[in-house]
Amino acid sequence: MASRKESSGAAGSGFGSSKGKGKAAATGDSAVKQVQIDGLVVLKIIKHYQEEGQGNEVVQGVLLGLVVDDRLEITNCFPFPQHTEDDADFDEVQYQMEMMRSLRHVNIDHLHVGWYQSTYYGSFVTRALLDSQFSYQHAIEESVVLIYDPIKTAQGSLSLKAYRLTPKLMEVCKEKDFSPEALKKANIAYENMFEEVPIVIKNSYLINVMLWELEKKSGVADRHELLSLASSNHLGKSLQLLMDRVDEMSQDIVKYNTYLRNVSKQQQQKHQYQQRRQQENMQRQSRGEAPLPEEDINKLFKPPQPPPRMESLLIAGQINTYCQNIKEFNAQNLGKLFMAQALQDYNN
Repeated sequence: MASRKESSGAAGSGFGSSKGKGKAAATGDSAVKQVQIDGLVVLKIIKHYQEEGQGNEVVQGVLLGLVVDDRLEITNCFPFPQHTEDDADFDEVQYQMEMMRSLRHVNIDHLHVGWYQSTYYGSFVTRALLDSQFSYQHAIEESVVLIYDPIKTAQGSLSLKAYRLTPKLMEVCKEKDFSPEALKKANIAYENMFEEVPIVIKNSYLINVMLWELEKKSGVADRHELLSLASSNHLGKSLQLLMDRVDEMSQDIVKYNTYLRNVSKQQQQKHQYQQRRQQENMQRQSRGEAPLPEEDINKLFKPPQPPPRMESLLIAGQINTYCQNIKEFNAQNLGKLFMAQALQDYNN
C-alpha cells in the first residue's frame, strides 16, 4: 500500500503542478492558513471508506478545488480505485488524467490541490505519507493531505484533519540528507515536522435549508451508546499500538548508541595510531633517518555510517499522535464518569 501511495502522490502532483502554481502566483504566493471543505466532499470521503475500507485497510483519493487568498477551498474529490497486484495493466496516472479531463468537460473544479487518506487508530505518521506529501507540496505549494479517522468518527465526532509539511522539513527533503547532523542543523524535531491547518466545513444555503427540514421531520435518535461508561476496546488497542511504537523507538535508540560507541572507539584508535606514529618518527629522527611519510588517516579509518534519523522522528511523531488520541479519549471518559457520579449523588 505504501508504494501505491507514493506513486499516486508523485503522479497526481505532476499532472496538476502547472495549474496549482499558476493559481498560487495569481494570489501572491500566500501560505494556506485555512482549509474550506464542501460538505459533499466530506460525505464522499466517508462513503469511500464505508464501501472499500476494511479494518486497517487505507483508502485514498484526490482533492480538487482552488486557492482564494490564504484559503484553500476543496470543492470536489474522487477516490483511487482499489486494485490488486495482478492488475499490472492499470495506469493510475492515466486514470487521474481521464477523471480530471471528464470533470473539466462538465465545468467542475478540476485543479489538483491535495489528497486524502483514511487512518487506523491514528496511524498515519509514516515515511510513505511524508514522501507522498512532499511530492504534492513540491509541485503544488498549497496542497494538503486530509486524514480521516473512521474509528473516532464512529464514536460520535467527525475526525478530519488537514496537514502540511513545514518549510524546514521541505528543505531537508529537497536535500535528501537525513543524517543526524543535517537534522540538527535544520532544527528539525518531531513537533515541527507537520503543521495542522484549521478546517471549516461549508454548505450552500439550499443544503442548510434541506438539513433543517430533515431535522424537523426526523425523530430524536436514541444515542445512549454515546453515554456508555465502558471504554470498549479503543483504549486497549491504542495502548497496544503505542507500546509497539515505543519498542521500535527503543530499537532505534540502541542502534544510535551502537553508532556512538563505534565512533568513540574509532577516535581512540586514531589517537593511538597518531601516538605510535609520532614515537616512531622520534626514534627515526634520533637515528638520523627520515621521518615516515604522512598518510591520510581518514583512509585508514573509515568513519562508520550514521543511522538515518528520519525514521526515529516519524516514530516519535506517531507516538505523540497516539498520546494525544489517548488523552482526548480519556478526557471524554472522565467527563462521563464525573457526570454519572453527580447524577448518582443527586438521586441519592
